[in-house]
Amino acid sequence: MKITQEMHTKLDTAKKNFQITSDSKQSFNQIVQSQAQQMKQKELTRLMENIDAQGERLLRHRSFRDLATFKRLVKSFLKEAVTNGLDLEKSHHFSYTGSSRQLAIIKEVDQKLLELTDEVLSEEQKGVDLLGMIGEIKGLLVNLYI
Repeated sequence: MKITQEMHTKLDTAKKNFQITSDSKQSFNQIVQSQAQQMKQKELTRLMENIDAQGERLLRHRSFRDLATFKRLVKSFLKEAVTNGLDLEKSHHFSYTGSSRQLAIIKEVDQKLLELTDEVLSEEQKGVDLLGMIGEIKGLLVNLYI
Protein backbone atom coordinates (compact mmCIF):
# COMPACT_ATOMS: atom_id res chain seq x y z
CA MET A 1 0.00 0.00 0.00
CA LYS A 2 1.33 3.34 -1.02
CA ILE A 3 0.95 6.31 1.32
CA THR A 4 0.19 9.43 -0.58
CA GLN A 5 -0.04 13.08 0.27
CA GLU A 6 -3.84 12.71 0.25
CA MET A 7 -3.77 10.42 3.29
CA HIS A 8 -1.65 12.88 5.28
CA THR A 9 -4.04 15.71 4.42
CA LYS A 10 -7.03 13.75 5.69
CA LEU A 11 -5.26 12.99 8.97
CA ASP A 12 -4.27 16.64 9.47
CA THR A 13 -7.83 17.78 8.78
CA ALA A 14 -9.21 15.29 11.30
CA LYS A 15 -6.79 16.55 13.97
CA LYS A 16 -7.80 20.18 13.32
CA ASN A 17 -11.51 19.30 13.56
CA PHE A 18 -10.91 17.57 16.90
CA GLN A 19 -9.10 20.63 18.29
CA ILE A 20 -11.90 22.96 17.21
CA THR A 21 -14.49 20.71 18.83
CA SER A 22 -12.67 20.64 22.17
CA ASP A 23 -12.23 24.45 22.12
CA SER A 24 -15.91 25.01 21.37
CA LYS A 25 -16.84 22.56 24.14
CA GLN A 26 -14.81 24.57 26.63
CA SER A 27 -16.43 27.84 25.59
CA PHE A 28 -19.84 26.17 25.77
CA ASN A 29 -19.12 25.16 29.38
CA GLN A 30 -18.11 28.72 30.14
CA ILE A 31 -21.31 30.03 28.58
CA VAL A 32 -23.43 27.60 30.59
CA GLN A 33 -21.66 28.53 33.83
CA SER A 34 -22.05 32.22 33.06
CA GLN A 35 -25.78 31.83 32.38
CA ALA A 36 -26.25 29.79 35.55
CA GLN A 37 -24.47 32.46 37.58
CA GLN A 38 -26.65 35.18 36.04
CA MET A 39 -29.80 33.21 36.87
CA LYS A 40 -28.65 32.78 40.47
CA GLN A 41 -27.90 36.49 40.71
CA LYS A 42 -31.35 37.38 39.33
CA GLU A 43 -33.00 35.03 41.82
CA LEU A 44 -31.15 36.63 44.74
CA THR A 45 -32.10 40.09 43.47
CA ARG A 46 -35.75 39.06 43.16
CA LEU A 47 -35.75 37.62 46.68
CA MET A 48 -34.17 40.81 48.04
CA GLU A 49 -36.86 42.92 46.35
CA ASN A 50 -39.56 40.69 47.84
CA ILE A 51 -37.96 41.06 51.28
CA ASP A 52 -37.97 44.86 50.89
CA ALA A 53 -41.65 44.90 49.91
CA GLN A 54 -42.64 42.52 52.70
CA GLY A 55 -40.63 44.56 55.21
CA GLU A 56 -42.62 47.65 54.25
CA ARG A 57 -45.86 45.68 54.61
CA LEU A 58 -44.76 44.41 58.01
CA LEU A 59 -43.94 47.93 59.12
CA ARG A 60 -47.40 49.20 58.13
CA HIS A 61 -49.57 46.36 59.43
CA ARG A 62 -47.50 44.65 62.14
CA SER A 63 -49.44 41.42 61.81
CA PHE A 64 -48.28 37.93 62.62
CA ARG A 65 -49.05 36.81 59.05
CA ASP A 66 -46.79 39.52 57.60
CA LEU A 67 -44.08 38.57 60.07
CA ALA A 68 -44.29 34.90 59.08
CA THR A 69 -44.07 35.82 55.39
CA PHE A 70 -41.08 38.09 56.06
CA LYS A 71 -39.29 35.34 57.98
CA ARG A 72 -40.02 32.81 55.24
CA LEU A 73 -38.60 35.15 52.59
CA VAL A 74 -35.46 35.82 54.64
CA LYS A 75 -34.90 32.11 55.23
CA SER A 76 -35.36 31.33 51.53
CA PHE A 77 -32.87 34.08 50.68
CA LEU A 78 -30.36 32.62 53.14
CA LYS A 79 -30.87 29.12 51.78
CA GLU A 80 -30.45 30.29 48.19
CA ALA A 81 -27.39 32.39 49.03
CA VAL A 82 -25.64 29.64 50.95
CA THR A 83 -26.39 26.73 48.61
CA ASN A 84 -25.77 28.55 45.35
CA GLY A 85 -24.08 31.85 45.81
CA LEU A 86 -21.61 31.67 48.64
CA ASP A 87 -20.14 28.19 48.59
CA LEU A 88 -17.02 29.41 46.75
CA GLU A 89 -16.60 32.42 49.01
CA LYS A 90 -16.52 30.47 52.27
CA SER A 91 -12.93 29.39 51.85
CA HIS A 92 -11.75 33.02 51.69
CA HIS A 93 -13.43 34.34 54.82
CA PHE A 94 -12.22 32.19 57.69
CA SER A 95 -11.53 33.97 60.94
CA TYR A 96 -8.58 33.27 63.20
CA THR A 97 -10.75 30.87 65.21
CA GLY A 98 -11.57 28.83 62.12
CA SER A 99 -15.21 29.82 61.67
CA SER A 100 -16.38 31.41 58.45
CA ARG A 101 -17.74 34.93 58.20
CA GLN A 102 -20.92 33.85 56.37
CA LEU A 103 -21.85 31.47 59.16
CA ALA A 104 -21.55 34.27 61.69
CA ILE A 105 -23.73 36.56 59.56
CA ILE A 106 -26.37 33.86 59.13
CA LYS A 107 -26.47 33.25 62.88
CA GLU A 108 -26.80 36.99 63.42
CA VAL A 109 -29.68 37.17 60.91
CA ASP A 110 -31.38 34.33 62.77
CA GLN A 111 -30.96 36.18 66.07
CA LYS A 112 -32.34 39.40 64.56
CA LEU A 113 -35.36 37.50 63.21
CA LEU A 114 -36.08 36.20 66.71
CA GLU A 115 -35.80 39.72 68.10
CA LEU A 116 -38.10 41.01 65.36
CA THR A 117 -40.65 38.35 66.24
CA ASP A 118 -40.58 39.46 69.87
CA GLU A 119 -41.03 43.09 68.89
CA VAL A 120 -43.95 42.42 66.56
CA LEU A 121 -45.69 40.33 69.19
CA SER A 122 -45.23 43.02 71.82
CA GLU A 123 -47.68 45.84 71.05
CA GLU A 124 -45.78 48.43 73.10
CA GLN A 125 -42.82 48.84 70.74
CA LYS A 126 -42.68 51.82 68.43
CA GLY A 127 -42.72 51.52 64.65
CA VAL A 128 -39.28 53.11 64.54
CA ASP A 129 -37.78 50.21 66.49
CA LEU A 130 -39.44 47.79 64.10
CA LEU A 131 -38.09 49.70 61.12
CA GLY A 132 -34.62 49.58 62.65
CA MET A 133 -34.79 45.81 63.07
CA ILE A 134 -35.96 45.35 59.48
CA GLY A 135 -33.15 47.63 58.34
CA GLU A 136 -30.56 45.62 60.27
CA ILE A 137 -31.77 42.36 58.73
CA LYS A 138 -31.69 43.89 55.25
CA GLY A 139 -28.17 45.16 55.90
CA LEU A 140 -27.00 41.72 56.94
CA LEU A 141 -28.58 40.22 53.84
CA VAL A 142 -26.84 42.80 51.68
CA ASN A 143 -23.54 41.73 53.27
CA LEU A 144 -24.28 38.18 52.14
CA TYR A 145 -25.38 39.35 48.70
CA ILE A 146 -22.17 41.26 47.99
